[in-house]
Amino acid sequence: MPRRILQGVVVSDKGEKTVVVRIDRTYLHPLLKKIVRKSKKYHAHDEGNAVKEGEQVRIRECPPRSKLKRWEVVTD
Repeated sequence: MPRRILQGVVVSDKGEKTVVVRIDRTYLHPLLKKIVRKSKKYHAHDEGNAVKEGEQVRIRECPPRSKLKRWEVVTD
């Protein structure tokens, strides 16, 4: 099964081996016919504490690592 890959901005790197990534999406509202922006935050695993706040990163699905972490940072 393919793993989803999302791209977003790191909004917090305060946790140990954990970063919070904000993913912004845009879609057309079905009734108002306007473009709406929506964002969601994901907790992602960062093994080496390599990424810092404000960086653009890609995250992918992984098996659960903790109560909130179901994503991991992709290092290219």
